[in-house]
Amino acid sequence: MIYRKKTYEIDPAYLEAFNDFFHTYLLPNQRKHGSKLVGRWVSENRRHITAIWEYESFEAYEKIESLVRSDEMHKTAQEKRPAIAPAILSSKQEFMEPTENYHVPRHIVAVSALIRNAEGEVLLVKTNWRSDTWELPGGQVEEGEVLETALRREILEETGIEVRIDKTTGVYQNTTSRIVSIVFEGVALNAEIVKQDSEIREAKFVRLTEGNVEDYITRPHMATRVYDALKSTETVPVESVKVKPYELLHRIGS
Repeated sequence: MIYRKKTYEIDPAYLEAFNDFFHTYLLPNQRKHGSKLVGRWVSENRRHITAIWEYESFEAYEKIESLVRSDEMHKTAQEKRPAIAPAILSSKQEFMEPTENYHVPRHIVAVSALIRNAEGEVLLVKTNWRSDTWELPGGQVEEGEVLETALRREILEETGIEVRIDKTTGVYQNTTSRIVSIVFEGVALNAEIVKQDSEIREAKFVRLTEGNVEDYITRPHMATRVYDALKSTETVPVESVKVKPYELLHRIGS
């Protein structure tokens, strides 16, 4: 891993405007193409803002940066930038490598689902940063969020489709990206796709079978999840709880 440290010296009077510019134009474009924001901080005197980004390698950073700069959102950001130009007094950037792994182990929990419509077709999406493949809709579970709630939220945000979740079909670990992914199966409650999320390039229902999976899902680890979901006849119970005091939040399966 390498880390990019970007520091701005700003006029404190423009802090809110600069933050709004970052969250509206810069952050979505970076995330769209695979940048991972570790964190962003402002100094006590509100004059310095520092952001740290994580990349698998310097080559990965260069590839992502090329995509960011060729994106239409970058062009829009450059057009809007003169409005906040007085805010930026100076900036600097440097790259850092970790001296050791000091972190408490962390994993991202992701959810996705094989969703069928009334005709038996499966809902697939194509993201901006994985445009070489279709995949099952879903996304990252926020801290404290119930798994099914996260899944229904992500699918609605991505496609405008409301869903009912019926069962689980598999659990998968990506050790490279530290992602644990839980795959579910369910049905669409409405028929019309309305692409809403800027991270999604396309979304559609397709007649998916074991024989044509690889025509759509080109990445092996994603294809495996789809094969398992298509063949699944049983479910493993999934449960979300709070403790101290105990409260059952949600459960799928008997």
